[in-house]
Amino acid sequence: MIKEIKTPWGKVIPEVNLFPIYYLIFIYGFVYILPYGKFLIGVSWFDWLRSEDGPLEWMQFIEYAFSSLLAFLVFFRKKNKEANTIIWLLIAFLSFLIAGEEISWGERLTGIGIDSIANLNVQGETNFHNLPFFHNYLLDPVFEISCIFLGWFGWRKFKRFNAFPSKNLSLYFLFVALFYFYFDISWASTTEQIRNDQEIFEFLLSTGVLLHCWRNLKINSILPKK
Repeated sequence: MIKEIKTPWGKVIPEVNLFPIYYLIFIYGFVYILPYGKFLIGVSWFDWLRSEDGPLEWMQFIEYAFSSLLAFLVFFRKKNKEANTIIWLLIAFLSFLIAGEEISWGERLTGIGIDSIANLNVQGETNFHNLPFFHNYLLDPVFEISCIFLGWFGWRKFKRFNAFPSKNLSLYFLFVALFYFYFDISWASTTEQIRNDQEIFEFLLSTGVLLHCWRNLKINSILPKK
């Protein structure tokens, strides 16, 4: 339910979930300047939060894992295997795939990996999204295109498909697309490229996917199977 926001200039009734804005204000307005991080853990709280294999990346793994489970449940509750239903199966598969990639298919937990892949990997781990060609040329455009689709094109052009996130969740995806576009375009600027805060923004993407799956599972639990 969208709440009315009262301001000194009047009332505002947003049509989208505003959590992404509050989240970014919290991260860059509070966590960014939070003191004593280097004294207590060796790095700033901000750098710890956004670090590779840090808290936000593990939260993304958990969210994608749950999203995969929820999307599978939505798929199995639907009797008619139409296009919309098949997309739910695709969401389940992709969420499972991304969850596995986030922890390098268990290598970060067990230390066991595949040397033939790790030796080619940009980070020296057993995953595919950090293989040189994908990492250097495809990864950022995939984020930009998919997030624009999920945050804008999907709900505008495919209104009868509930497999695509609703307008209400659009900021979870559009902020990610904006960050990656700004990050990539800064390569061509006359100043130093902007800092890579990808984990901070990718957390919004995984959260948006999880909320989308959870909402639809609740709806499908109330409505009769179709």
